[in-house]
Amino acid sequence: MKNQILSQYLLKDLKIKENILHNRIVLAPMAGLGHIALRQLISEFGGFGLLFTGMCSAKAVPQENPDYSLVFNWRPEELGYLVCQIFGSEPEIMAKAAIRIEKEGFFGVDLNFGCSVASICKKGSGAELLKNPGLSTDIVKAVRKSVSIPVFVKFRMGWDNNPQFAVDMAKRFEDAGADALTFHPRVAPDRRNRPPRWDVIKLVSQAVKIPVFGNGNLFLAEDGIKMLEQTACHGLSVGRMAVARPWLFAQWTQGFSPEDDIFYTTAMKFTQILLDHHTDHFSVKLFKKFAPYFCANFKFGHPILKRLNRAHTMDDIRNNLDSIFESFPETLLRPNMNLFL
Repeated sequence: MKNQILSQYLLKDLKIKENILHNRIVLAPMAGLGHIALRQLISEFGGFGLLFTGMCSAKAVPQENPDYSLVFNWRPEELGYLVCQIFGSEPEIMAKAAIRIEKEGFFGVDLNFGCSVASICKKGSGAELLKNPGLSTDIVKAVRKSVSIPVFVKFRMGWDNNPQFAVDMAKRFEDAGADALTFHPRVAPDRRNRPPRWDVIKLVSQAVKIPVFGNGNLFLAEDGIKMLEQTACHGLSVGRMAVARPWLFAQWTQGFSPEDDIFYTTAMKFTQILLDHHTDHFSVKLFKKFAPYFCANFKFGHPILKRLNRAHTMDDIRNNLDSIFESFPETLLRPNMNLFL
């Protein structure tokens, strides 16, 4: 019943620039997780409006070769609903990257002003740009002038717990030409050790006329309903929960009902998709990044994660999955947040 209520809203059309989305739930822009294999896994379930790539360096994008890049790559069939996420700190370089992205046929370009990882912030990129509102606004203006595809901006509350700052930045981004915002209502230093402030999503949504996608602690359909009711945001942006349960979009919008063995079959399917795109060594590395979120679904997820992390080859991972699921481990309704890194 909750999925039905949620899908009725999420399947309403939403205009972004000159484009009409027929589905208002999207994969959140993430670092290291929104790669080609995970996107393919999610796509096989369906039920989403847009997918976002992992973070691509704006400096690298203009000369990047998709045949060799581990981030700036895609399947041709996903371009119509794929947004390329870039990070950088110079307007001209971000604009050049956006030009390449438009040329390749992406749905849109996403400017990351939300990543608070130290390695990104040290380069003056990601959430660090929120310390310089003028520069971040100039980046949006430069990208907007350079392309005709939709321009998205993902951002946080800033570096202080100040809702008014988030509202002011949303207005700045809209005035600079952004077509949609993804707002994560936490301060930049906060690594999800406190609840997101959904009340600030409401303030941001009310402050601008462009669509705002709410992001943060969307685990169950009832969370999606509450966020829409409490914040008046225009759509939902789901991140790590979509890694933990790649069928979530289909479940919330298409009435998909997971079978009892969904965790096992999905993990096994993912091992093959990874190998279709990468070497065995790199596939194992990516599976181990996926594993904590996958294991957060289980009551005793930590020992399961330890077993998966002992693997050295994809055959090891498959053998471990077979062993783990000889008797299906007990699952949780909400994920174990200690495993949601």
